[in-house]
Amino acid sequence: MATLTSRWWALGALVLSVLVIGLDATVLNVALPTLAADLGASTGDLQWIVDAYMVLFAALMLPAGAFGDRFGRKRLLMGGLAAFAVASVVATLTDGTGTLIASRALMGAGAAVIMPLSTSILPVIFPPAERGRAVAAFTAAMALGLPLGPILGGYLLDHFWWGSIFLINIPVAVVALVAAAVLVPESRDPSAPALDIPGTLLSVTGLAALVYGVIQAPADGWGDARVVAALAAGAVLLVTFVVVETRARQPMIDLGLFRNRVFLWGAIGATFVSLGMTGLLFVAPQHLQAVLGHDAFGTGIRVLPMVAGLMAGGLAGERLLRLLGLRTVMTVGLIVLAAGFLLGTATGVATDYGYIALWLAVVGAGVGLAMVPAMDGVLAVLPEERSGSGSATLQTMRQVGGTLGVAALGSLLSAAYVNGLPDGAPEMAKDSISGALAVGDGSLAQTAMESFVGGMDQVLLACGLAALVAAILMAIFLPGRTARPAGTAQSEHELTVQH
Repeated sequence: MATLTSRWWALGALVLSVLVIGLDATVLNVALPTLAADLGASTGDLQWIVDAYMVLFAALMLPAGAFGDRFGRKRLLMGGLAAFAVASVVATLTDGTGTLIASRALMGAGAAVIMPLSTSILPVIFPPAERGRAVAAFTAAMALGLPLGPILGGYLLDHFWWGSIFLINIPVAVVALVAAAVLVPESRDPSAPALDIPGTLLSVTGLAALVYGVIQAPADGWGDARVVAALAAGAVLLVTFVVVETRARQPMIDLGLFRNRVFLWGAIGATFVSLGMTGLLFVAPQHLQAVLGHDAFGTGIRVLPMVAGLMAGGLAGERLLRLLGLRTVMTVGLIVLAAGFLLGTATGVATDYGYIALWLAVVGAGVGLAMVPAMDGVLAVLPEERSGSGSATLQTMRQVGGTLGVAALGSLLSAAYVNGLPDGAPEMAKDSISGALAVGDGSLAQTAMESFVGGMDQVLLACGLAALVAAILMAIFLPGRTARPAGTAQSEHELTVQH
């Protein structure tokens, strides 16, 4: 096993790896209006600049985890970081939407490698006693990148050209790449199965179709022919994937993991948390900008109470996990998360930021209390030799759950917002609250803000109820105490690590 010091230095490399994904997840949102003006990008172009990343990110995680188990997790992680850095350089220099969409797709592919392999390395280098703290730091880094994206992106857009928003990625990815090369030990499954080509093709195409359909649904309508076709194709392909994997002699992912109650319900709980967090990050920045009038930089600063709450909740969850067990801590964390969302439903147009900061911090604490024990519990039951594919399965569930959440909650917000507008409101106002404010009609702007806040409160209520449902499920189905897997003894732990 790596020494105490080298383990934590290696964690620093992994933290940088996921920080770059967190940064990129939100930095683009603040630049979309600028891209529309400077590149002449249409609404469809803007949608694909965002979607190309998300579709590849969700679709490629499962094979990335399996390939890491076979070929070496460190090697593939470095490849993912290199791809992300190269794509960011291309995006910085491009002057056309086609090249930008292609570079965003390459970033999504790089992120699909970085996320599960960073996670899979944690149980390889950290023993159970230290894993909770490592997961807390890892989760906080991902969350910290979310508000840092608008903060840094807003500053760069105010002072430089639009391509500068991708400059953030380059030094972080390069430093993470060098740090991973020097500090992270190589690990792989010495008995990894041969490449599962049918499983890979089915999982990639199925997830891509499903995520594409979910992303398009709020824009085109859930009954749109393309949306229905994509969702149906995704469902059929994924069902076929499961059937093929159950019959394969050497499947790409171990579906037997889902027979483990800790893995199954821990992953479901983590997916519910991701759904709620992505829903919040979808509506809160819009409220802070459009209703309270803050710019992108100020909005990023004002989301930081959620990150502070997450870090506090994560550290508390790591300590409470040893005392109370996974079921109790996750259930309490989800109840805290629900309480934060329900507090948020009292937000009105005239609500001051102090109250908003309060419920953002409570939501963050709930995320930390629930997510860190969930991740630690799931990683603890993964066989170390299959930590790549197991981590990829967990992260894919979280990503798809978050994407579904944004689509469903986005549809809920849009319907509530449009229904609250007066008859005869301009189409520009119906498209978004930003469009309503741009019309310049004072009474319309006030009505639009009230409608948006009403829709946001409905979204927060839905997130709160989902968190309560998840808390009940965890209390019923998670085991009270969880045994550590046999592979955590030091002698066994060392078998998969090549120094």
